[in-house]
Amino acid sequence: MTLIRLILPLSLLFISISLNSQRPASSYGGPGGGAPAIKGTIKGEVTDATTGEVVEFATVVLLSADGSKQITGTISEVDGTFKLADIPAGKYQMKVSFIGYKEKILTDVETTPKNPDLDLGKIILEADAIALDAIEVTGEASLVENRIDKMVYNADKDATNQGGDASDVLRKVPLLSVDLEGNVSLRGSSNLQILVNGRPSSIFAASVADALKSIPSDQIKSVEVITSPSARYDGEGSGGIINIITKKKEAQGFTGSVNSSIGTRQNSGGLNLNALMGRFGLNGGLNGRWSWPRDSEIEFDRTDLANGSPIRQLTQRGINESTYLGLNGNLGAFYDFNAYNSLNLSGRYNSRRRGGEGITNGNIDNFGNADLIEFSRFNDGFTSGGGFDATLDYRKTFPDQKDKELIFAFQVSGQESLTENLVDQTGDLAIYQRDIINENEGLNLEYTGQVDYVHPFSTKVKMETGVKAVIRRIDSDYFTQVKATDQSEFITDTRLTDLFLYDQDVYAGYVSFNVSLGDKWGLVAGTRYEVTEIGGDFRSENPSFDNSYQNLLPSIILNRKLSQFSNIKASYNERIQRPSLFFINPFTAISDPNTLTIGNPSLEPERVRQYEVAYNTYVKGVVLNGAVYLRQTNDLIEQFLQLSDDGISSTTTYLNIGSSDTYGANIFTSFKLWKKLQLRGSFNYGRYNGTGFAGGEQLTRSANVISGNVGGSYEFSKKVRLDLFSFFRNRNQSLQGATASFSIISIGANWTVSERTSLGIRVIEPWNENKDFISELSGPTFSQLSSFSIPFRSFGLNLTHKFGQIDFKTQNRRSRVKNDDQKSGDGGGDF
Repeated sequence: MTLIRLILPLSLLFISISLNSQRPASSYGGPGGGAPAIKGTIKGEVTDATTGEVVEFATVVLLSADGSKQITGTISEVDGTFKLADIPAGKYQMKVSFIGYKEKILTDVETTPKNPDLDLGKIILEADAIALDAIEVTGEASLVENRIDKMVYNADKDATNQGGDASDVLRKVPLLSVDLEGNVSLRGSSNLQILVNGRPSSIFAASVADALKSIPSDQIKSVEVITSPSARYDGEGSGGIINIITKKKEAQGFTGSVNSSIGTRQNSGGLNLNALMGRFGLNGGLNGRWSWPRDSEIEFDRTDLANGSPIRQLTQRGINESTYLGLNGNLGAFYDFNAYNSLNLSGRYNSRRRGGEGITNGNIDNFGNADLIEFSRFNDGFTSGGGFDATLDYRKTFPDQKDKELIFAFQVSGQESLTENLVDQTGDLAIYQRDIINENEGLNLEYTGQVDYVHPFSTKVKMETGVKAVIRRIDSDYFTQVKATDQSEFITDTRLTDLFLYDQDVYAGYVSFNVSLGDKWGLVAGTRYEVTEIGGDFRSENPSFDNSYQNLLPSIILNRKLSQFSNIKASYNERIQRPSLFFINPFTAISDPNTLTIGNPSLEPERVRQYEVAYNTYVKGVVLNGAVYLRQTNDLIEQFLQLSDDGISSTTTYLNIGSSDTYGANIFTSFKLWKKLQLRGSFNYGRYNGTGFAGGEQLTRSANVISGNVGGSYEFSKKVRLDLFSFFRNRNQSLQGATASFSIISIGANWTVSERTSLGIRVIEPWNENKDFISELSGPTFSQLSSFSIPFRSFGLNLTHKFGQIDFKTQNRRSRVKNDDQKSGDGGGDF
């Protein structure tokens, strides 16, 4: 019910007949009568029968005494009150309505010359259960809700989220899996688009993992997972769309909250302020997260092969100390001119800094053909980044037609980053005497404009259409300096120094129809047409390039209602996955000269076809959701490792390496026992089958992709609750191998001290002090095994306190801008 109460009314009665011409027949006089005409006011307050909260923007219509004629009307204010002025004395009826509630008619409304002003007091509306878009099991929202078009995880209901970051929250969402670094995948695919409050953010372009770490978990209200996006969504995000909804709280007057968390590994703190004055509102906040320094142990072994036989082995061992600091700020404002016109302005700022230093010792064994080569390397690395999004929406609804809507939206986004690496080496070979300074400054600007229009042809047919333009301007300025020996000077390496300018413009239009086919069937069908223009240039003599492509992307969803609480859905859509900056940046990052990584500006987009059949039901307190799916990908983008000509180092880049088919099934269930114990579980199985050709090699690989989580909560009382959570994801697969698997166990407890204050405790991995992460890659010329171990067990305490007026309600004012059109980086990458 909460969401329904928050939706602005899509239609209100248009009053076009003047009051004089609508004067009711009255026994109290008027023109031609003996007594003077008396006018007064009728007022009242509209409230919710279940929660007692006010209902804003409800439609209030004054009718003649027999209900046959409309006299005048208005809407309730944000505090639920309404007032009708200049009402002649007489007898009337009054009709009060709002979407999601049963219409209420008051039949005995009367004013007299002696008492022309009438206060009706509270007018209570009851919820219309038929209009609910989610199954409400109890008065409190369930931790996970199954809806027809999405699955929603209510993060603010889970005590184990306190003191963490967004990556910790996403690990608990059904269908999603997140590795140690914060890289997110859905049903085994990392080709996702991540939105914040319904809109994109350039902060995810360079590194999804780093961006997620800068968003405190305490600021996340819910997470929506959309596996089959319709045509109104951008064509990108082939694996699906993740929408992170933050807590945006508004109240009449002024409210605020402070929160802090202190732990053995991570710490956080934040301040949030909210104000609402009539139809104008402001909200903002600043939150930070930082970690104590911690050491990680690194092991790396690569065996070089010739005709399948080992000829050389590179071994590295080291310890690296790392720290992290992330800041996240937001500011929003809105103004409702009236029930039909509103303006919404929102902004978000993100900043992060990561530092690390350590010593690595290694050797190269040529298996008896020469002496053992030994070397040592000191690393001092630093990365930082900051980004912003500013969005302005104008929304217009129409009084003459329900569900008709017109939206104009504009957004400007920016993201800058800095990467600095200092490498100081000693060793038996000349290449291990070199010292290296390696830097990259990046800037990404995005400008988005779009128009969306919703037109209902009837109660059974609704059309959604719109156009959109996204203009991206990307700069990557990088340089590398090398000092041959400790006695020489640093000299710029021109091969690794340049300025890269990249432009990407996307123009799109779409049309989609929502059709009700009787009482049981529903259809959403549409298509999206996108044109992409790409251009790249260098400061050096590297050749410039350009490219363009067009895509027609159909989508269809067919839903069958089996019962009041059960339905089955089948869907098909085609999508693309454009490479983001993480994949195209030609900067060669050198923190380890033996293992280099470089982007590929000439990448083409992936092209994807997806099929899905899903079933969800609610039976005797048990929520059950299951699906089977098939995802076919062409021009597959994956990383590819190849040995360099020097026979020692390797280079990893990104290629349109081939194609893949992934099929599988997932299931989610939740249920409650003894009214105090809530249990839930999610399991996903996928089969990855990939083929490709790269570096003169024919590549083929099949592997299982498995992930799942189990959790629950127990309410000791209304003030004390215990939450448990565990997660497992096996290794992510590619044509050359697999990355490390990941699992985690967390326990959280929350004590509501008072209406304003709560305390919590959070424990991560109570039975494992350290965790090891192992990755394997292989090809005809090499076999590589890498691992690192980090301290993982952690304990934390958190405190939340609210001040000011605390009788607030959540408003739903999401931007229309959704740039879900790029394949995002997997973490750790920068410009």
